[in-house]
Amino acid sequence: MATKRYLELQNLATEALGTELAQAQGDLVRMKFDHGSKGLQDPSQIKVQKKEIARLKTEVRSRELKAMSTEELAKRSKIRFRRN
Repeated sequence: MATKRYLELQNLATEALGTELAQAQGDLVRMKFDHGSKGLQDPSQIKVQKKEIARLKTEVRSRELKAMSTEELAKRSKIRFRRN
């Protein structure tokens, strides 16, 4: 079952998704810096932020794969096969 946040991400425009990803990564850097210098009240927020970034990156990659042509997908499959 899809989470509410996942469904929200699917409805975002690609540009909005990119800006949200950049902002989330910036927030993570700031959180890490703050935690190192003065400490955070809730350090588990770093873990939550990392998961949010992973969700955003997953959606971006999913859209990239949907936009690929059949030739590009076939080439990608060959590359994946060689890795194993």
